[in-house]
Amino acid sequence: MYFMKAAVSVSFALLALASANAPAKDAAGAAFHPSDKDWATAYNAGDADRIVAMYAKDAVVMPPDVPAVSAPSALHDFLVKDTATSKKAGITLTINDGASGSSGNLGWHSGTFSVADATGKAVGTGKYVEIWERQNGKWVMIRDIWNNDAPAAPATAPAAPKI
Repeated sequence: MYFMKAAVSVSFALLALASANAPAKDAAGAAFHPSDKDWATAYNAGDADRIVAMYAKDAVVMPPDVPAVSAPSALHDFLVKDTATSKKAGITLTINDGASGSSGNLGWHSGTFSVADATGKAVGTGKYVEIWERQNGKWVMIRDIWNNDAPAAPATAPAAPKI
């Protein structure tokens, strides 16, 4: 009898756990699917408007080495400047497949990215975490943070000390 009760309890616990982690569905019934490839494509094209549209109006974006950005206009301005700088330097961003999950109206996504110069040589790598929320049937990011695996190389070599 004890074994039967334990088995039933474990079964209910597993069922509850599975349903709590079931993928959230959007208005069209599709499962949560982050737009990481769309973000990289828009970034490499310098399309700040397309990137900003992926975020909620009250999103907080936390890029490395600069203060957090929390207004759509500030995010747009940051992206215009950042993508122009990358284009001028011949930099291309690649976002690698990561892990994601969702529960209800919240989703998360994490992974890695790499940056290549004009010759295709990797010049940087890093990681990111995004928090997504379903708002009015659309998935949008509400928090986004990324950082580099190593400090950026200085633009010029430091001057030799005078002896």
